[in-house]
Amino acid sequence: MSALSDRATDTLYGIGWSAVRRLPEPVAGALGRTVADTLWKRRGKSVLRLESNLARVAPDAGPAELAALSKAGMRSYTRYWMESFRLPSWSRQRVGDGVDIKDIDRLFDGVASGRGVVLALPHMANWDLAGAWLTRARDVPFTTVAERLKPEKLYDRFVAYRESLGMEVVPHTGGSAFGLLARRLRAGGLVCLVADRDLSSSGVEVDFFGDRARMPAGPALLAQQTGALLLPAALWFDGPTMMRGQVYPAIEVPGTGSRAEKTSVMTQAVADAFATGIAEHPEDWHMLQRLWLADLEPAAEPPAAPGATGPGGGLR
Repeated sequence: MSALSDRATDTLYGIGWSAVRRLPEPVAGALGRTVADTLWKRRGKSVLRLESNLARVAPDAGPAELAALSKAGMRSYTRYWMESFRLPSWSRQRVGDGVDIKDIDRLFDGVASGRGVVLALPHMANWDLAGAWLTRARDVPFTTVAERLKPEKLYDRFVAYRESLGMEVVPHTGGSAFGLLARRLRAGGLVCLVADRDLSSSGVEVDFFGDRARMPAGPALLAQQTGALLLPAALWFDGPTMMRGQVYPAIEVPGTGSRAEKTSVMTQAVADAFATGIAEHPEDWHMLQRLWLADLEPAAEPPAAPGATGPGGGLR
């Protein structure tokens, strides 16, 4: 990316945070739907990739049904952005009233026990809103990681944005990030990681909707090393102002096997939980990039859109 493109990208996101934040909520929602529908009609690479991914999630869907699903998916994706641009200005009550998560006591009880909790999320609905709900409405602090973005100024914007929502954000710098997260967990804290995509060599291969994919080893490794609970979760939108979610049962560390074998078993269990949530709400899964190994090409994968990895990125 050239320096000029870097500046343009940073400027566009800056406009989003400054201008969209001032719009009335219905106007921002309508704007998001208009942008989504325009992008969907253009049938660009991201839309085609989303549709291809959704075809794996809903293999029985015909062409018309799949097209409708991808259109709804783009609307969900732009809703994430419209909400995220406006989220710093939302009141505690607005955040609290807009989120309802089933079996959230699994998380609260884990934190209260002092054991530490790793919450693993897929790219669904609005993970930033879920984070703000925890910190603002439920007074539960947590730590997450952020992938380095270019330009650096844009990365700083995203860090400042998430810190303004009450998150502790750790730069994704390999082992040092892992060590800090482990210390937070040993102290009984909460760590939240977006964990449904990791195409690096350290990603763990899993079966996902009938084919092989790679997901981060970080959540399973942190649980093994610290004794923290590993809780998968899913999120979805329900109506224009509500987001719902589900916290699934804790994934236990296997009693036998090597560290790699235990990590493989646990990461597969995370993938299975994600698959349950995604299959129930496929339109809210924002996977606009390649995920399955069979879809990869020899050429390098282009970088994710800024912020697309959400809190946690792909900690390994």
